Amino acid sequence: MMSKKILFVDCCIRGNESRTKRLADAFFSKINPKKYEIRHLILAEEDIKPLVGDFFWERQSLLEKNELSHPRFDRAREFADADAVVIAAPFWDLQFPALLKIYIENITIDGITFGCSEQGICGLCKGSDLVFLTTRGGFYAGSEDEQGSRYIDSLHRFFGFDRYHLVFAEGLDADGIDTDIVLQKACKEAEELALKLFT
Repeated sequence: MMSKKILFVDCCIRGNESRTKRLADAFFSKINPKKYEIRHLILAEEDIKPLVGDFFWERQSLLEKNELSHPRFDRAREFADADAVVIAAPFWDLQFPALLKIYIENITIDGITFGCSEQGICGLCKGSDLVFLTTRGGFYAGSEDEQGSRYIDSLHRFFGFDRYHLVFAEGLDADGIDTDIVLQKACKEAEELALKLFT
């Protein structure tokens, strides 16, 4: 029996100093690597370019020719083929780092991660669950100013995932907050979610 594939999209810019990375480490500590194939994609180490100039027009040409097997679309196929996707990124400037948005732009490919028909847009990703792990310096839960989770939630429907899950720790830079206690609580929630989804 083939193991299921989990794609971990790691946008923890500060690496091991990242509080979001601590949340992600807690989540993946509860997943059996013998049962699940985990692909750890560290965005800061990838050659991911924004869609501008020749890089944009090359993509347009490939799409017009329907050359979806081109290596240019390897990341999109990897995303679409994963049984589950976990995204970890901090809350920056009311959303998340631009690097994650650039990655999303590169994998949003008609015919691979989504499709269009007379009925409208439909997701083509085979994954059942999209998990978003994030940390915030202030308090934004339930606020219209929180655009990170809202955006990823919309993407789970756009790409065709069945379910969306969010785990967050917030207020980490607020006066009087015990950061360790808040993070420990969020890490426990992350561990419980991992056990629920991947046992």
